[in-house]
Amino acid sequence: MTERTPPEVDRQAAARAAVAARRARAALKVQVARRERTALSVAEEGWAGERTDPAATLRVRELLLSVPGQGPLRVERTMERLGIARSKRVGGLGSRQRPLLAEYLRTRERPPRRTSRLVVLAGPTAVGKGTVSRYIREHYPDVLLSVSATTRPPRPGEVEGDHYYFVDDDTFDGMIERGEFLEWATVHNASRYGTPRPPIERALAEGHSVLLEIDLQGARAVKRAMPDALLVFLLPPTWEELVQRLTGRGTESPAEQQRRLDTARVELAAKDEFEVRVVNDEVGRAAAEVVDLLAVPGERA
Repeated sequence: MTERTPPEVDRQAAARAAVAARRARAALKVQVARRERTALSVAEEGWAGERTDPAATLRVRELLLSVPGQGPLRVERTMERLGIARSKRVGGLGSRQRPLLAEYLRTRERPPRRTSRLVVLAGPTAVGKGTVSRYIREHYPDVLLSVSATTRPPRPGEVEGDHYYFVDDDTFDGMIERGEFLEWATVHNASRYGTPRPPIERALAEGHSVLLEIDLQGARAVKRAMPDALLVFLLPPTWEELVQRLTGRGTESPAEQQRRLDTARVELAAKDEFEVRVVNDEVGRAAAEVVDLLAVPGERA
């Protein structure tokens, strides 16, 4: 019997449907990573709908990895404990596995006990600290970001107390004398920048966590001043990608590019000084992981 080949139009329709399904699953993972939806709600959607629905065809491992704070090792251990195979899809879970996964997700996503914490985000040049910080500012308005003081004048569009506290040299000198900076430095032999201590201490006393994005030297100084601060090191996905970011613009001379690469290599070597490391492979996911650290959760499995 001759096997019939599907018409070209059918193959094209199937390919379009497969692409649409992949995009729908990717959208679900992004929603969970951004805390727009809970992983439990996605799982329940997969169990309630058709076996071909995006939530049902999403692999359990991918769903768990999209939950902020869940790393590959923790996910592997969790799935092993729940008796769920790596290749298992949400809709393919049996009657015994579904309630186990639901209870785990319910516990994992329960609002954590909150305690104030200062989280300090640092990393090598060109790793994307500013991009992650801006993403958090735009998508997590409840997060308190530390605002630096500077002696330089405002640039167009900058708002006092939002982007910086703009002060003159005499005011800056007075803040130094009164010990009001966690750290400060002169940048490019010109303007001075510093992290004011009073606003951070006031926010922590009121039970709010604070995020501070800063360079490595500043992070070390903050840790000396506030030993309870949590240092978070932002890593590039690979060294090759960081090299591409540093040299891809083509605006610097070869000597300047080499200087930037040497600096990045030294800065990467400082990662062991930090308690937590976050890989900036996707800005939204990395931002969600940093925000999760601000919640100060209790011990989780």
